[in-house]
Amino acid sequence: MREGNLEAPTRHPLDWKNPQFYDAAACEQELERVFEICHGCRRCVSLCNAFPTLFDLIDAAGDDEVAGVPKEKYGSVVDQCYLCDVCYMTKCPYVPPHPWNLDFPHTMLRAKAIKFKAGEASFRDRLLTSTDLVGRLASIPVVVQVVNAVNKSSAARGAMEAVLGVKKERWLPEYDSAHFRKTAGMSSAQQITDGERTPGKVAIFSTCYVNYNEPGIGHDLVKLLEHNAVPWRLVEKEACCGMPKLELGDLDSVEKLKDVNIPSLAELARTGYAILTPVPSCTLMFKSELRLMFPDDADVQAVAAAMFDPFEYFVQRHKDGLLKTDFKQPLGKVSYHIPCHSRVQNVGRKTEEMLRLTGATVNTVERCSGHDGTWGVKKEYYALSMKIGKPVFKAMAKDEPDYVSSDCAIAGRHILQGMTESGSAGHARKQHPLTLLRIAYGLE
Repeated sequence: MREGNLEAPTRHPLDWKNPQFYDAAACEQELERVFEICHGCRRCVSLCNAFPTLFDLIDAAGDDEVAGVPKEKYGSVVDQCYLCDVCYMTKCPYVPPHPWNLDFPHTMLRAKAIKFKAGEASFRDRLLTSTDLVGRLASIPVVVQVVNAVNKSSAARGAMEAVLGVKKERWLPEYDSAHFRKTAGMSSAQQITDGERTPGKVAIFSTCYVNYNEPGIGHDLVKLLEHNAVPWRLVEKEACCGMPKLELGDLDSVEKLKDVNIPSLAELARTGYAILTPVPSCTLMFKSELRLMFPDDADVQAVAAAMFDPFEYFVQRHKDGLLKTDFKQPLGKVSYHIPCHSRVQNVGRKTEEMLRLTGATVNTVERCSGHDGTWGVKKEYYALSMKIGKPVFKAMAKDEPDYVSSDCAIAGRHILQGMTESGSAGHARKQHPLTLLRIAYGLE
């Protein structure tokens, strides 16, 4: 229940084109206002480390409370926020339409954008958020073998930590030179008509991660679509969705990436395609963040309306009587984690629903794993990411699962690392939910 505000949360457009948005003094004043409200409530204290950091600063100020916190300390709160949006969408009672009009994540984003404009972003952070560039370079044949070997070498990882600040203990994904977009083909030839029911054709936005790191997830999505007679095609032109740059506060780069992606996506949306992305952060970027950054762009709005989480799409197909349920392979016990960027899409537990449809026993954990995109790989935040994840690691190990799974492949790896290091992983294997559904169908 939202105390003092029982209406659903609404989101105002992000006024980032207004020069006042980058006024540091005005932002500082808004930070103080927001911090004062949060201090009086404190219900978000368990969500991430931004709130404990804030409350510790206020408590240390004594009777002065927020007014006694040195302004230069505000940045330490901003740096702890990785824009998961869970506080806004699930906890805060003071978001619009409440007259206090509190938007903690977008206030943090404003502060990040001001910091970026001031040239305060590090080389490491600029590099880590350039996912397309890093993916293309790291997955070049021959080079990819070196990169993957380096990522597994203790000595090399120590040097990487010293030079780039990437924590050497963090498990990193491998790169794959067989990019999904190169190996998937462009489309299927099947044609069906669904009338007014779930859109009967799909366009796949592969995402940087699936394209360069785990193309198998994309291939599994294709197999699921083909098994269910859904014609599909790849998006003709694709760049990073922009979420990493958004989290950095580099809003101009977000706009450049939008200008690459949106025209072809909007054309697909207007010709009746459902657009699927197998990474929750990318789905959320198109569904929500770009829509708020460019509220007057009709193409952006059309894409947002056509964007689906894959399991949101499959569940709707099932409700329309168009999904096959000829599951052949039992999955056993699955510990499934709902990522924050899935939770805030407000589509319900669609992945869990599909996994249960296969006959699997599902232990669902709905709590932040603590990794976030690039936040959890940084040496200054690694220990915190593991601390935040501890309750998740413990909950996921319950009942000795056969599989550990998360819609966010990065969170899944982080969870398995935490379980392994605590000795609770047992015989569990990490698999993406799309892969689990492919296995349940008995597809090769």
